[in-house]
Amino acid sequence: MLLARALRAAAAALRPLPPPAPLLRRPAALLCDARPFTRSLWLLRGDAAGTQRPGLLRPQRAPPAGVSCGCGGLHTEGDKAFAEFLIDEIKEEKKIQKHKSLPKMSGGWELEVHGTEAKLLRKIAGERITVTFNINNSIPPTFDEEPQEGQKADEQEPELTSTPNFVVEVTKDDPKQTLVLDCHYPEDEIGHGEEEESDIFSIREVSFQPTGESDWKDTNYTLSTDSLDWALYDHLMDFLADRGVDNTFADELIELSTALEHQEYIRFLEDLKSFVKCQ
Repeated sequence: MLLARALRAAAAALRPLPPPAPLLRRPAALLCDARPFTRSLWLLRGDAAGTQRPGLLRPQRAPPAGVSCGCGGLHTEGDKAFAEFLIDEIKEEKKIQKHKSLPKMSGGWELEVHGTEAKLLRKIAGERITVTFNINNSIPPTFDEEPQEGQKADEQEPELTSTPNFVVEVTKDDPKQTLVLDCHYPEDEIGHGEEEESDIFSIREVSFQPTGESDWKDTNYTLSTDSLDWALYDHLMDFLADRGVDNTFADELIELSTALEHQEYIRFLEDLKSFVKCQ
């Protein structure tokens, strides 16, 4: 009996094995349905070429009203009206502009302009005199007055005049110090018909500062003229007059500053127009 079982086992081992069962393949449709949400996000986002496709997750919106160019700025009807106003304003300012180029100063002064800051330079017998002023905030405020009888309102409008503070620096060849005089135009001395002998500008402060340094030291003594002896003050004014800083110079400085201020004002309007129009 044991011999018969052994023979059957040997016969079974010699029989060929049955072929393996074929692998099951899922239909392509089932594969697509396996990740429906991921596929839907891809469709909403766009295809491989970057084409955007509409979908629920990205609602279609109309562009904001007034955006009309690729500069990235906002353009509204108010901006358009603003730009048109500036165009007319620039034309009117150019009509009343007295000096197309800056007027020259008498007395051999050389002019250097850096934006709103101007510098006048002059050399006399080994001394260097420098006058520096800035036209920003140099126009005094105007007060509206009732027009006189028989006079139109536009005829009553006063002419704008620039009266900047200015600093006079006197430097000699040898010393290391520069004498600095801070001057200004007193409001009660301008345009009121004072006598010719009166000064149209005043000295406010006097100090010594290191020569060649742009930053002045606050630790250096500064002399205020508010409580100064009149004899000393008159000598300081004569000191300036001997170096060309007198009433004639002060009058010409007002004309130069007014022309520069008007020039910069027109340039500002043109820049503002270009900014509003995004040019």
